Amino acid sequence: MRAKEFTSQVNQDVAEGTEQFCEVCGGSLAESGKASRKLCKSTKPNSELGASQLSSCISQGFRARATEKKFTINRKRQKIKGKKVKGGNYGGPLPVWKGNQ
Repeated sequence: MRAKEFTSQVNQDVAEGTEQFCEVCGGSLAESGKASRKLCKSTKPNSELGASQLSSCISQGFRARATEKKFTINRKRQKIKGKKVKGGNYGGPLPVWKGNQ
């Protein structure tokens, strides 16, 4: 099954209420795209979110970053570890990487 066919099948299953779940990964197969504000602001620990959801929450600036990298923000080189900084795709000061466009 091709990815496009799979995605359309998952969307159809969600609409019909027969959503599929992945027993191994512990989540819905329809979890993709932008994570909701409610999910990102919830008290769920990062370990309980899927990788895609967590990275989306971090990029939207709802969850703190955990990196040692420094970035230029407001003309100053700053560490962003532990800070809630939006990514470039969401109107923030961080650069948009080539793979994220």
